[in-house]
Amino acid sequence: MKKHYDYLIVGTGLYGSVFSYEMRKKGKTCYAIDKRSHVAGNIYTKDVRGIQVHEYGAHIFHTSDKRIWDYVNQFAEFNHYVNSPVAIYKDEVYNLPFNMNTFSKLWGVKTPDEAKAKIAEQIGALGITQPSNLEEQALSLAGTDVYEKLVKGYTEKQWGRACSELPAFIIKRLPLRFTYDNNYFNDRYQGIPIGGYTQIAEKLLEGTEVELSVDYRSFCEKQRKKEAAGKDYITFDKVLYTGMIDEYFDYCLGHLEYRSLRFEQEDMPACENYQGNAVVNYTEREVPYTRIIEHKHFEFGQGEGTLITREYPLEWKPGDEPYYPVNNERNDTLFARYRELAKKEENVLFGGRLGGYKYYDMDKVILAALEMAEAEIARAENAQV
Repeated sequence: MKKHYDYLIVGTGLYGSVFSYEMRKKGKTCYAIDKRSHVAGNIYTKDVRGIQVHEYGAHIFHTSDKRIWDYVNQFAEFNHYVNSPVAIYKDEVYNLPFNMNTFSKLWGVKTPDEAKAKIAEQIGALGITQPSNLEEQALSLAGTDVYEKLVKGYTEKQWGRACSELPAFIIKRLPLRFTYDNNYFNDRYQGIPIGGYTQIAEKLLEGTEVELSVDYRSFCEKQRKKEAAGKDYITFDKVLYTGMIDEYFDYCLGHLEYRSLRFEQEDMPACENYQGNAVVNYTEREVPYTRIIEHKHFEFGQGEGTLITREYPLEWKPGDEPYYPVNNERNDTLFARYRELAKKEENVLFGGRLGGYKYYDMDKVILAALEMAEAEIARAENAQV
């Protein structure tokens, strides 16, 4: 009547899926649950007329770690997509990241020295020596034009408050590139899995029993009730928890803060090409969304018609989907207190973006999951000695 597993995996996103795959390779049994109705977490993609739609925002895989690149290529073939977003400010179109194409459009300059001189002239005229907020920090790094047209409105929409009210440390640097190169990432390896990301999670989870549309507390309560009623129930030695760490502890120390997103999809079966690029940022504060994603361009126009998604940043509240941790002094201090509670939890591991209250690129998620799996395997082997 009791079915026992070595690990209960809470969350079938990239972190939980990689961990489960690695543990099963070592003969461990895993049972995975997810509150959503699908696997793959935020990298979930679905097929619409041959277009792979990124349901939770654009995900472009990039890394300089060959080990991670080789690892993820076991589960999908990647194309050669290069992330080259553009920005629209009023009626003006600019290349991102900030590079010579951007500077040439802004000022009519042609050489790196001309662009550097223009930026230095603007920074010098401001006379900011000790930036006290994000606005002053950005101005002291990039000058007036880049800040006003390409940073200010976008950042204020992302954070839901004026740049002058945000701390300076949020922007440690701005990527100013003095080459005519629109490649957003500097990483050696970059691309999109042909056929979408969901297949990666599905392959990682092969051999793992998966239960969807159930959260951790409901699942545990259901097992207790089944046991009491004499029905088949599930037990496990350890838990990998990839949900919000403060939620695990019933917010006993207070809520950690997050930023959330609302996605507004528009299906256009009669339109073949809406905006000519996968990602277009809207940097004007008056435009309520931060960007429009046209998904078919991730696979070079494949699919019938087109489908776009507008992204609207939101202030997170309990019940909303948390996307970005707000790593300021208050939240980092609170997370440290939750982490101390987590250390006292026997047989519970915390990982991933929400379990670790940290924004991760996908390659870093995979690396962190591999490291946790390796530590667990080493611990088990040492226990047998």
